[in-house]
Amino acid sequence: MQTLPEPIVSIIRSFSSLFSRSVFTHAFELVVGAILSRGKRTVTSALRMVGRDQDQKFPEYHYVLSCAKWSALNASRILLGLLTRIIPDTEALTFVADDTVERRSGKKIKAKGCYRDAVRSSQKLVVNCFGLKWLSLTLLVRFPWCKRRWALPVLTILQRPEKTDKANGKRHKTSVDWTVQLVRILRRWVPTRDLFLVADGAFASISLCVACIKNRVTLISRLKLNACLYDLPPEKTPGTRGRRRLKGDRLRPIKEILDLNELPWKLVELTWYSGRKKTFEILSFTCMWAPGGCNALPILCVLVRDPEGKISPVPLLCTNVLMTAEQVIEMYVERWNIEVTFEEMRAHMGMETQRQWSDGAIARTTPALMGIFSMVCLMGHRMMKDNKIPIAEAAWYCKANASFSDVLTFVRQAIWRERIHFSDMCSETTYRKNDPLSDVYERVCQLLSSATG
Repeated sequence: MQTLPEPIVSIIRSFSSLFSRSVFTHAFELVVGAILSRGKRTVTSALRMVGRDQDQKFPEYHYVLSCAKWSALNASRILLGLLTRIIPDTEALTFVADDTVERRSGKKIKAKGCYRDAVRSSQKLVVNCFGLKWLSLTLLVRFPWCKRRWALPVLTILQRPEKTDKANGKRHKTSVDWTVQLVRILRRWVPTRDLFLVADGAFASISLCVACIKNRVTLISRLKLNACLYDLPPEKTPGTRGRRRLKGDRLRPIKEILDLNELPWKLVELTWYSGRKKTFEILSFTCMWAPGGCNALPILCVLVRDPEGKISPVPLLCTNVLMTAEQVIEMYVERWNIEVTFEEMRAHMGMETQRQWSDGAIARTTPALMGIFSMVCLMGHRMMKDNKIPIAEAAWYCKANASFSDVLTFVRQAIWRERIHFSDMCSETTYRKNDPLSDVYERVCQLLSSATG
């Protein structure tokens, strides 16, 4: 621990209260090994990177994930506290919730199910795969090295199939049910700050809207085209009998509203995906939403359509009727940052390469990797100089902003520099040829020499 940079040690030590002293020592080395590893993120690959491949007590490292007693929920709370420190107190916290499928196969994986693969599927072709379904809650954080906000994972939950829950005698929870629980947890962890939750159309549920309103969280989601919208309830006429109406007359379907040109459509220029500017026609109005005969709920409905007709119309809902349509649209567009995080997790953090078979290790490994993704960004933020991260460029690939691969490389170089004296290593042959890490040392030295040269 003493050979690592102080920012890295301080971030990892923030989680020491979750473990006993012996377990934390193993967990510390696993975290460092997971950061340094390339390819598979197994326990054995992490042990090789920290020089523990000859340790005869290697089963103790596996027990950290499978048997050791520590709370992943408390770890998420500590991680959220570290992330909120770099966000000004006057700024609201924006969270993005979405689920992803980790492709895994094996008869021993009890929580495995068959799901739609969103990465390989398209509008015309639906691809199903076996794997684990995870619900991830991320926090949007802006770093000096990039213009867009990054979606950093805070809390990740394993969603078991309905068949598995019935076999175990447990109540099955859908993605919406888990998100309702996450909203309550967030408000308990952050009682004073303004909170926003952005999700896609799969989370457009009346129960989630009610939970967000009760916990003072603003929900922004995509509305379905067949949503049951009603006018605001009229004022009760004095002297008439009966209670006041809860909703007004039924409005036209959203498909018909999108084709009405006589409505007061507003032409605005918005920041669309990839940060590009594009002109849209928008229409916003306050109405009542009552899906499936549920109690009506007041929402702000925002309709977005492309004058050129190249982009499909997008209907949005917001539980805060005081927000402007431009704010709702720009916040919903930032939801795509969570998809970037999922892709970078697979490309650089070895997601879907784990090989754990026990229930405890399966439930902890992927959330731990998600948390390490956020920890790497925190480490890079604390160690960077002049608000810059070295960017790996090529003649055929010009980058204006740093990506996660650049931040990960920056943190890895800092770890290797502290753990190994590169100046002595490059000038003197102080390592034996039978050293299992000698090839790794020489390769890292060559990479650093080329990078600095």
